[in-house]
Amino acid sequence: MIVVGGGIAGLTTAVVLAESGRPVRVWTREPAERTTSAVAGGLWWPYRIEPEPLVGAWALETLAVYEELAARPAETGVRLVEGVSEGARLEELGDWAGRVPGLRAVAGGLAARVPVIDMPVHLAWLRDRFTKAGGTVEVREVTDLAAVPAPVVVDCTGLGARSLVPDPAVRPVRGQLVVVENPGITTWYTSVAHACDASTYFIPQPGRLLLGGTAQEDAWSLEPDPETAAAIVARCASVRPEIAGARILAHRVGLRPARHAVRLERQPLPNGPLLVHNYGHGGAGITVAWGCAREAAGLAGG
Repeated sequence: MIVVGGGIAGLTTAVVLAESGRPVRVWTREPAERTTSAVAGGLWWPYRIEPEPLVGAWALETLAVYEELAARPAETGVRLVEGVSEGARLEELGDWAGRVPGLRAVAGGLAARVPVIDMPVHLAWLRDRFTKAGGTVEVREVTDLAAVPAPVVVDCTGLGARSLVPDPAVRPVRGQLVVVENPGITTWYTSVAHACDASTYFIPQPGRLLLGGTAQEDAWSLEPDPETAAAIVARCASVRPEIAGARILAHRVGLRPARHAVRLERQPLPNGPLLVHNYGHGGAGITVAWGCAREAAGLAGG
């Protein structure tokens, strides 16, 4: 069995399959540390992902895993962190919200203690867990899923599915972040207007603070825009003024693989492999990783 894609969806799915006793290889166009997943903010929260009823179940299943992994933050990269989603209202969220421990209404929004994942650490941990289960990771590009030499191929190609499947319903939603020295902020904050391509959030990670962000649909540029970066810092500083003077460490851009709905299904190919698709997670691949991985593994026979 071959899993195509080495980001959060691919590696998590590969772990589930390998630990079920299946021989599994991961083929990835680039190492995990260079995938879109590696530049993600890392906050567990269903964001820009459909369909909501299924997403809620996948997200809660993933939350339970992260709560266990948070007991070993240095190893897994997962911590439980308090924060506020400004403008969010419990009645406007799906049924999943009522099952998040400690999620509560506060002045102006909702507060919760939820997982924050240090993505470079977590991806490395997933890869190590996968190889310890007997799996192998190969850096190689796939141009034809039907030609992959395995009876079962699990498609976790994210935005790559647009051309590889091909599936024109997969579209990029560009996210830009600014990484700064943390001036002492220990809580996360989000304020997202879904009708706007700009948002405001900051997420504390070990040794740094991630500032965001943008949600620019159908934008393909991976080059950080200086004006956008300045606007991100200004928006975050309007919430926490100490951010204004924080030293900038890096700029990041990632393209979220958006779709009208996650594609998680079997597709037998005539005279070819069984394809199992697991892509289209938008801005919440981290949030639904384990729920989707387990369902994909079931579809693959794992």
